[in-house]
Amino acid sequence: MVATKNILTLPGDGIGPEVMGEVRRVMAWMEQAGVVSFEIEEDLIGGCSIDAYGEPLRSETIEKAKRADAVLLGAVGGPKWDDVDFEIRPEAGLLAIRKELGLFANLRPAIVFDALADASSLKHEVVSGLDILIVRELTGGIYFGEPRGVEDMPGGGKRGFNTLLYTTPEVDRIARVGFELALKRDKRLCSIDKANVLESTRMWREEVVRVARDYPDVDLSHMLVDNAAMQLVRAPKQFDVIVTTNMFGDILSDAASMATGSLGMLPSASLGALDAEGNRNALYEPVHGTAPDIAGQGKANPLAMLLSLAMMLRYSFDMGEDADRLEKAVENVLNSGLRTGDIMSDVGKLVGTVDMGDAVIAELSRM
Repeated sequence: MVATKNILTLPGDGIGPEVMGEVRRVMAWMEQAGVVSFEIEEDLIGGCSIDAYGEPLRSETIEKAKRADAVLLGAVGGPKWDDVDFEIRPEAGLLAIRKELGLFANLRPAIVFDALADASSLKHEVVSGLDILIVRELTGGIYFGEPRGVEDMPGGGKRGFNTLLYTTPEVDRIARVGFELALKRDKRLCSIDKANVLESTRMWREEVVRVARDYPDVDLSHMLVDNAAMQLVRAPKQFDVIVTTNMFGDILSDAASMATGSLGMLPSASLGALDAEGNRNALYEPVHGTAPDIAGQGKANPLAMLLSLAMMLRYSFDMGEDADRLEKAVENVLNSGLRTGDIMSDVGKLVGTVDMGDAVIAELSRM
């Protein structure tokens, strides 16, 4: 009898429901093929939750997420909610679920499929064969540090302030994730900071060096964030695994993603700490946004969402062979020339969201 996995899906806003629909179809195929069984519950997050409940994430939804074996999320936000109060903006729901589930490690691969090497804005020889993994600390740093806020100044005007704060345990646990992943790859880890200016990231560097003593087989290097931004567009293949702070990871992972040609191709995983039984909270989502300009038109690229499903199989359920199979199916579809609009070039056949999902399922069936 195959194992049953309890999944919470949060399609979200914009193209989120469309790309989530293709994941649901692939999950149904996996069930029919006898690979795994899924018990799926669906709920709201982001703008659609604001519309329905007046808040971007309900406590009931958080409890469902904590009970699930893993969470799949589409995308949140859009111009419809630009004028809501800052405290209840759609993105606040995303920050809240990460915090409530303790999802401290964000894994963002930047991989260039051979068929898409020419879609990058960078030269073919610069990106061909690119395979980077960015490990971003997700629950600390300037996004969560206190004090924070905006206040009136005595002589008029305002003062805005945020606190960049890290502790030894926070750096220790994210550094260890980076080292462990590097051990499974090319055994190279680059820690990104701004140690020449910011005391908090000088401490970050010192703590990463301390943790490195437990991983003598990993080649550790350090780079300042401004240089790292430059190197990601100059010579990105020099990197293997990158570990960095919340804000730096947010920025650098988007920069790295454009080397691949499209945000529509990139998945991500956000992981919590392992418990005594070896389980962890985990959330998987594509890197792309809600793309409100094409929402509801059947034009969205579902491949990043499908690759997020592959990450779920690998990191939450130890189903590495099935994850490889799904990733290979995506690669084969790209090699066949099928393209959604975001990755369309002079060559290839333009298809929509459902057609792309059909093609992936057909490839899975042939394997």
